[in-house]
Amino acid sequence: MPLRLVFFGTPEFAVPSLSALLRSPHPVVGVVTQPDRARGRGHKVQPEAIARTAADAQLPLLQPERLKDPAFLETIASWKPDLGVVAAYGRILPQALLDVPRLGLVNVHASLLPRWRGAAPVHRAILAGDHHTGITIMRVVFALDAGPMLARVSTAIDPDETSAELESRLAALGGDLLVDTVDRLARGKVDEAAQDERAVTYASKIERSDSPIDWTRTAHDLHNQIRGLHPWPLASTSLGERRLLILRSAIESGRQTEAAPGTVLTVGAGDLIVAAGTGALRLLELQPEGRRAMSARDFLNGTRIGPGDRLG
Repeated sequence: MPLRLVFFGTPEFAVPSLSALLRSPHPVVGVVTQPDRARGRGHKVQPEAIARTAADAQLPLLQPERLKDPAFLETIASWKPDLGVVAAYGRILPQALLDVPRLGLVNVHASLLPRWRGAAPVHRAILAGDHHTGITIMRVVFALDAGPMLARVSTAIDPDETSAELESRLAALGGDLLVDTVDRLARGKVDEAAQDERAVTYASKIERSDSPIDWTRTAHDLHNQIRGLHPWPLASTSLGERRLLILRSAIESGRQTEAAPGTVLTVGAGDLIVAAGTGALRLLELQPEGRRAMSARDFLNGTRIGPGDRLG
């Protein structure tokens, strides 16, 4: 028997989950997303991705400032949901809300729990150099990503994959796994596995302070930083007084150097290779502050830089 669903989500990551549910036999009776915020250089108020998706599907939409507001809780209860589904909603749900759906709530989380509970699991997995990650469907409890697990799927992380690229893949995997899990819940009880608290790691929110490159780190670490902070806030360094954002890189396999970290080793024919604490890094795409992103070749065509110069 189909389940009546209420969906909680906000950014683009949540869209494949909502879209997959809309293609399923389970009716989405309403959507909850965060209030529209001012974004971009013009600070214009713009709807988030889930608000746009809900509007296109003509679904009832709530954007509460306070999740404990009695009127909001009454509206959710009036939808008579069997199950709540959460995908990157962005706020901890109070117990009064968790108690409304008959079967509680489940969450689409972008990691293989208990690794990387928290706000930025995709970024932190790449920053840490993880080789695998995945999606976990877990039961929502009044604690950060700590509920028992109903389903998991694993995927390899490509060594050159950025956070944006990996998150897009995980979002699609999450939608498929979510529908399968809801189907199983509709058929009866689903086995739930407790998380191993001894294996918990936390994915703290990404901040601008994560951006500066420390060239004394290994080339592998710096490559992970560059792809892990793409598309925001992007890894950064400097050339003289000029700040540079680094969007893409590649590890110079097997290259060793005694040059000081941050020293430019090779310039020319589109190559910009810089010494790291261990090994060297080829910079492929850069963005000088206040300008557009460009290839290393285009950057070198318009910049005076040579071997022996220092970044940092």
